[in-house]
Amino acid sequence: EWELGVQIFTGGQAEKFTFDILDATKIIPEELIPVRKVGRMVLNRNPDNFFAETEQVAFCTAHVVPGIDFSNDPLLAGRIHSYVDTQISRLGGPNFHEIPINAPIAPVHNNQRDGMHRQAIHRGRVSYEPNSLGGGCPFQAGAQQGFVSTALRIKDREQDKVRAKPEKFADHYTQATLFYESQTPVEQSHIAAAFRFELSKLTVPAIRERMVASLRNVSDELAKKVAEGLGMETMPAPMPRALPKPPKAEVAKSPTLSLMARPGDGSIRGRKVAILVAPGVEGESVASLQASLTAQGAVGRLVGPRIGPVKTASGAMLQADCSMENEPGFLFDALALPDGKDAVAALARDAHTMDFIKDQFRHSKTILVLGASSALVEKAGIPMAASDAGLIVRAAGGAKPAIDAFITAMAKHRHFERESDPPLV
Repeated sequence: EWELGVQIFTGGQAEKFTFDILDATKIIPEELIPVRKVGRMVLNRNPDNFFAETEQVAFCTAHVVPGIDFSNDPLLAGRIHSYVDTQISRLGGPNFHEIPINAPIAPVHNNQRDGMHRQAIHRGRVSYEPNSLGGGCPFQAGAQQGFVSTALRIKDREQDKVRAKPEKFADHYTQATLFYESQTPVEQSHIAAAFRFELSKLTVPAIRERMVASLRNVSDELAKKVAEGLGMETMPAPMPRALPKPPKAEVAKSPTLSLMARPGDGSIRGRKVAILVAPGVEGESVASLQASLTAQGAVGRLVGPRIGPVKTASGAMLQADCSMENEPGFLFDALALPDGKDAVAALARDAHTMDFIKDQFRHSKTILVLGASSALVEKAGIPMAASDAGLIVRAAGGAKPAIDAFITAMAKHRHFERESDPPLV
């Protein structure tokens, strides 16, 4: 589910911005133009046939409805042509828009006829206007119903129109700095780690140095973190800017650029939770856990050493619908380890269990530990710190309070405070 929002401003406002709104690499800070939420886009079902409905989707920037026009964005100008050109070759002809997944629901009447894989059968003697054979039909929709380009007033008729980018396009670093400075410390650490990983793949040291030199124009702090991870003993000089003196940005920090700015409504609806099971697991704690998750709109999946039936300590049968091999730990939003000495002993003998638990911990996911399963956490080398809000441990007694705490902790989704450099696990 996604919220759909728009930012609305005038041409006069756009001219005063220190950045060019036609530069696709720029954003408009919400502090300047607030986002107006106009609706929601909800995924209400999955495709019935992946090829027919997903592989054959043909998005096209040239297809617009009345009331929307094309801007002078140079990237958009290229895509208006290239999207159509690509779909013609990718989907076998000019009538790709008549494939069921691309076909409009409302009827469309235009002058397009014939071509490969034509589906529509047009009747009548003519497809043009003006005409006399068809009684004047068809005819153009006109300005009220059809597509009309926006009329723009030309300020200076003596001014030449050139195919070039405005000077503001050359300011490559101001908004990059805005983005980095608007992140939380955790997110800044992730950005630095991503740069270190990608630049470590470069085999030419001079190119790595140039990239770090470019990063110095964004943030010296970021550049130093990256350089340290790449083993650079000295920092290169900042790369010369294309725009030597960029204008001062309207906004120094924009908190809305951080993923942490919208933590959600505290719900765990839609989250997928792994519940590790093996022969001898305590069925009551599994049932209680699944019931609590279902009540909150989450999904509890039973994960075992293998798929199939699992006998609980009371003799009842459970069904493990996935294994630790076919669905690794990082595919789940949280992990629950039920009680049961025999189950713990069986899981402890399987190295996949340790990998599963470590993946959950490394990805800062919420982990619930009930009764004897604490032995699994200890064997995996997970620190049982009381300060870790994402690690819920219930050594003995009823599982309900621990499950409630588990659900509350899951609402936070990730517990990045457990991250460290170097990592503990």
